[in-house]
Amino acid sequence: MKWKGRRESTNVVDSRGKRVVGTAGAGMLLNLVGRRFGIKGILIMIAVVGVLWMTGLVDPAMFLGGQTTTQSAPYQPNPAEQERFDFVKVVLADTEDVWKAEFSRHGETYPEPQLEIYTGRINTACGAGSAQMGPFYCPGDRKVYIDLSFYDELERSFQAPGDFAQAYVIAHEVGHHIQTLMGTSQKVHGMRGRPDYNEYSVRLELQADYYAGVWAHNNQRYLDRGDIEEAMRAANAIGDDAIQGRTRGKVVPHTFTHGTSEQRMRWFNKGLQSGRIEEGDTFAMSYDQL
Repeated sequence: MKWKGRRESTNVVDSRGKRVVGTAGAGMLLNLVGRRFGIKGILIMIAVVGVLWMTGLVDPAMFLGGQTTTQSAPYQPNPAEQERFDFVKVVLADTEDVWKAEFSRHGETYPEPQLEIYTGRINTACGAGSAQMGPFYCPGDRKVYIDLSFYDELERSFQAPGDFAQAYVIAHEVGHHIQTLMGTSQKVHGMRGRPDYNEYSVRLELQADYYAGVWAHNNQRYLDRGDIEEAMRAANAIGDDAIQGRTRGKVVPHTFTHGTSEQRMRWFNKGLQSGRIEEGDTFAMSYDQL
């Protein structure tokens, strides 16, 4: 991907020197309950939190994160990490240009999201985030969050190296920002607790993949040979069936939340071929047609 020397976004927040200190997260709480009530007490607590989460009465991220404070310290990245930092600023700038043009085509103004780069843990409007979660978007503060070490995981565990694969990940999260602006995310999150909620979660994720494809369509002049294959390889590696097969040893379709590898690649490719926001309605068809 041709990115060096190009415009960098000013919407990137560097929080790599900040350290989140927790005081009473889930680990401590589980330990206390286990000592007092044993394994049955732990299972009951998890069940209660699960019910509260499904009914929308509690944010699990807040439960997991406990009470936290943020401490700042000087941070000195190595040259390779700094290059990644510069790279994601260019990728975010690309998404800004694409979605500004798309929204303008529909007579709308595009409110740009921020991208916050952190290490380890981070406090967000959606609760405590961590590097183990991978990149994520928080609609509460309209920010994309990423620990750049995820790219090592993408290459090592998912066998999806390459700068365009890394860019696809950011474009997908920006896709969730588009869904928030359009009210789609709010409608889906309002279905939490319904028996078919997972199906709507899959639709939401596949649409974000489509939007990533729209971004790629409008940036083809910057692509090198093999870039699209990198993005497709990443989409394939993070399909629900691929992840479950690798971590569980079996695939359980009714628990899918993001879509299969084949679906994720196909919807990304649909966006790549179309380049238009209006052709990515993953909610307009039956679930088995996705």
